[in-house]
Amino acid sequence: MTSVVQARLDADEQKILDNLVHQLGWSPSKIVREGIRLVAACHPPRKRPRIIGTGEFSSGIGDLSFNKKHLEDFGRD
Repeated sequence: MTSVVQARLDADEQKILDNLVHQLGWSPSKIVREGIRLVAACHPPRKRPRIIGTGEFSSGIGDLSFNKKHLEDFGRD
């Protein structure tokens, strides 16, 4: 699947693009695609934060997290 991207370049950015086209012999599209790959490589996707201790302890009660009867006297002396 391909898509079309339209970008506005200021004079300096256009000059850089023109120089890269001349220097590398690539099309402007290839330079943009390679630039996207380079930025993606420098900024890998973030991993979801891990909650410390999740799943590391066993109470022996399989429904402890969602059965309200286990919390009936919780917090009462």
